[in-house]
Amino acid sequence: MIADITRDLRRYSVDAQHIGHAFAGLHGLNATDLHALFAVLDAELLGGPITPGRLGEQLNLSSGSVTALIDRLERAGHVRRDRDTADRRKVLLRYADQGAALARSFFAPLGRRNDEVMARFSDEELEVVHRFISEMVVSTREHRDAVRAARREAAVDPGSSTD
Repeated sequence: MIADITRDLRRYSVDAQHIGHAFAGLHGLNATDLHALFAVLDAELLGGPITPGRLGEQLNLSSGSVTALIDRLERAGHVRRDRDTADRRKVLLRYADQGAALARSFFAPLGRRNDEVMARFSDEELEVVHRFISEMVVSTREHRDAVRAARREAAVDPGSSTD
């Protein structure tokens, strides 16, 4: 069963990436642009906008790269920059109405399919699935962070071994 779950997670991940890349291709976005849009959306869904600095940390980008990324997404109508009302020096990123409409239009059929699947499970089953997926996300992010750290260390000391 563990092998089946692992295979299904891998297949889900690959298929989800294909769908995301299709959306990106339709709207002239690259993979980093798409990851940025998901980060902006996730931040808003969790209760608050994301700052450019936090976006850079999540995407492992330099501040200059983040600025170019945000400029590109803003010009295309996908995100907007707002000033924090409490601290006017702070910039907050939000999903722009135009970008949100494009995403809703593209992903709505998938959302309906997913809703149909989830309706076949009891609340108790969904609680277990949610706990499982949440823990898999944490595990994957921890591994991602370890890989990033190892890459940074290798870049600083190219003669060192990561074995």
